[in-house]
Amino acid sequence: MTDVSVRTARAEDGPALGVVQATAWRAAYEGVLPEAALEPFDPEVLAAGWGHAAEHPPTALHRVLVACSGAEPAGFAAVIPAQDPDLGAGVAELSILVVAPAEQRSGHGSRLLAAAVEHAREQGVSAMVMWVLEPDAPLRAFLEGAGWATDGARRELEVDERGAQRVSEWRLHTDLTG
Repeated sequence: MTDVSVRTARAEDGPALGVVQATAWRAAYEGVLPEAALEPFDPEVLAAGWGHAAEHPPTALHRVLVACSGAEPAGFAAVIPAQDPDLGAGVAELSILVVAPAEQRSGHGSRLLAAAVEHAREQGVSAMVMWVLEPDAPLRAFLEGAGWATDGARRELEVDERGAQRVSEWRLHTDLTG
């Protein structure tokens, strides 16, 4: 059996994280989002951003976590300070949680979510939120199964360059004080 673990990302993980994100998002959103919205998910472009985020977190709360299957990244999650002005201080955002399609249903998502929550708690955070695309029923069901719930916040994202096509996102939250 392959060793599985979660660790803090390193700069050299960037290329693998770019591939994981690009393949997972294409698998999840092809046919749901227009092709123009998927074009920016180039593994090389994503790799540079994730490598930089791992190497230069701007605060102690910022953290990229990597789920490994052996030595190889199988998925990752990123914790950042919450961006929504209605949330106030003490709230973190899970800005991404993604597992490579071939590695899904192996417990990596659960390990990543647990590690993200643990990191947020260690930083004194009292709640976490995550924005989930309305058509992403599997991610929403996963979070709800872990005790997260919608908090009523919703927003529309433009998914084409003309702004003609939009997709809704729902904000889910969980209390970390219990």
